[in-house]
Amino acid sequence: MADTFASGAVEPRGPKPRRVFSGRNIMIYGTLIVVCLYYILPLWVMVMTSLKGMPEIRMGNIFSPPVEITFEPWVKAWAEACTGLNCDGLSRGFWNSVRILIPSVVLSIIVASVNGYALINWRFKGSDLFFTILIFGAFIPYQVMLYPIVILLREMGLYGTLWGLVLVHTIFGMPILTLLFRNYFASLPEELFKAARVDGAGFWGIYFRIMLPMSLPIFVVAIILQVTGIWNDFLFGVVYTKPDLYPMTVQLNNIVNSVQGVKEYNVNMAATLLTGAVPLIVYFISGKLFVRGIAAGAVKG
Repeated sequence: MADTFASGAVEPRGPKPRRVFSGRNIMIYGTLIVVCLYYILPLWVMVMTSLKGMPEIRMGNIFSPPVEITFEPWVKAWAEACTGLNCDGLSRGFWNSVRILIPSVVLSIIVASVNGYALINWRFKGSDLFFTILIFGAFIPYQVMLYPIVILLREMGLYGTLWGLVLVHTIFGMPILTLLFRNYFASLPEELFKAARVDGAGFWGIYFRIMLPMSLPIFVVAIILQVTGIWNDFLFGVVYTKPDLYPMTVQLNNIVNSVQGVKEYNVNMAATLLTGAVPLIVYFISGKLFVRGIAAGAVKG
């Protein structure tokens, strides 16, 4: 045995070690670095600008960190910036957005999850046609539906109210969410559903005791999609509500595009960061579950 190793008759096994600085790795990591810089630099400029005073901003050099950090622009953006006759900053719009967001997310996810569950496990006459029409609605441009929905909300007495906007977000969120839930439920073992039926479980018993406990990833996906879409919405907010009920994005637009007084870039940047904070926080908290859920709910079915 010793002579065999000494003579080099036994060759090393296993894959050949890869070079760290190979052309492939340089291309991959170089591309990733360029893409990261492309997205990070605007955020860096926004954060640095929001922490500077106006005299320092006028000196130029937008990429440099602040010489003297100040949080006054953040305070003014939140509570003092003027939009027309109101000078309460983004605070009013923030709480309006919260009052719109929570019921819209809850209602749309409940309705879509039940739809997806029924379409895949409790097929009824015309279910395929219903699903086709529902998905077709996801591809209709929002602008086409603006005026008809205004008429419907007016006839229902909900035009210009927060609940009218909640109803709009719930309806427009159903198609894509129903598709995600339907495909996710289709990926679950069918034997569980059949066994529950044999044991006497009904529609709601199977939904609450079997489907929901196994569907955390797709619910996280639905929450992130709805929170991002509803919180960042501007069009529906400005069309279906009135000034006292404008969401945060409409308030942000009014602050940034104000033509009165001196243009305060630090306040505008702080207001923009405050407006985008909520969906970013939600995504960073639940990012891993989002990836798992979107993979399971988008490609199976």
